[in-house]
Amino acid sequence: MAATAGVSCSSSSSLSTLRKSFTSNSPIFPSFYSLLPQIPKPISLKTVNPNFKPFLPRRFSSAAVSATAESAEVRQSLKTRLKNGETLYGIFLLGFSPTLAEIAGFAGYDFAVVDMEHGHGGISDALPCLHALAATQTPAILRIPESSATWAKKALDLGPQGIMFPMIDGPKSARKAVSYCRFPPNGVRGSAHTVVRASSYGIDEGYLSNYEDDLLIMCQVECVDGVKKIDEIAAVEGVDCIQMGPLDLSASLGYLWDPGNKKVKEMMNTAEKGVLKKKPLDGGAYLSGFAMPHDSPENLKSRGYHMVSGAVDIVLFRNAAVEDVKKFKMSLAKGFEDDDNQKIIKMVKRSTGVSKNFNFVRLRRSF
Repeated sequence: MAATAGVSCSSSSSLSTLRKSFTSNSPIFPSFYSLLPQIPKPISLKTVNPNFKPFLPRRFSSAAVSATAESAEVRQSLKTRLKNGETLYGIFLLGFSPTLAEIAGFAGYDFAVVDMEHGHGGISDALPCLHALAATQTPAILRIPESSATWAKKALDLGPQGIMFPMIDGPKSARKAVSYCRFPPNGVRGSAHTVVRASSYGIDEGYLSNYEDDLLIMCQVECVDGVKKIDEIAAVEGVDCIQMGPLDLSASLGYLWDPGNKKVKEMMNTAEKGVLKKKPLDGGAYLSGFAMPHDSPENLKSRGYHMVSGAVDIVLFRNAAVEDVKKFKMSLAKGFEDDDNQKIIKMVKRSTGVSKNFNFVRLRRSF
């Protein structure tokens, strides 16, 4: 009992001493925090030594890292390359496979559009694709399912270089799209810039100052009403690029099954002229589009397109798979025409009682 009482009497002073040990270097106990690994405060890019090479994802092209861009081998942004007069060639990713995204990046595409409008995936599915593209220094563009503040906010927080808004049919909807990309008071984008991937989770202190300059805002025109007002859409401040939607446009004209129809081509030609009549540096917009079976990437380039998407991941795989199976099946069919195999056919007929009129040509075609 006496021993217990002794502990109780001294417990107050002991707890006080222990508490101090967690907040300062006590002569009795080392500081608790001094035992932890020392994590340096994030380096301010505004005061960085010019000779210092920041450990940042190479996708950054903001003015905050311009002083060290050359030494850090920062790839130019899509907007910078467009301003320099380049024609960019890209791919659409609908399969949401990080592996295919990485292959596309290594293959050398200038950009990749992760498509949440027609692809099966959402925000959480798009993120691994952005990781894979970043590893290959390939700029990512996110196409969102609808033009809304909520979808734009979630997409932009992932940190793509570009965002594509579908079904823009006039200057009013274009201005709304731009407002979804701007923080108040210039827009309505919700802010969590200190914790999202777009700002390197708050490490990129130059994000707020430069994200507008880096972000490529694309408005997709894919209906007759949109084409009629396409020059007004292209003139909206903040709209960087007009993306043509040939399939939906053909549907709006009543030619869903005939996108190569003469009337569709005429409407596309009208839209293209409407965008190209004013240069981007004079308040216009860049022109972007999809290649089609009847309209090759080379044709789009010759008509003045600045960005051309000539491939889709699942289409590339589909075509390769179909061709692979076709090649093998055709090799089997060809075997029926060989002289040696004619003997086998006769033997099969005799042993199975197959009629001599059995159509082996039809059997061959079934392959």
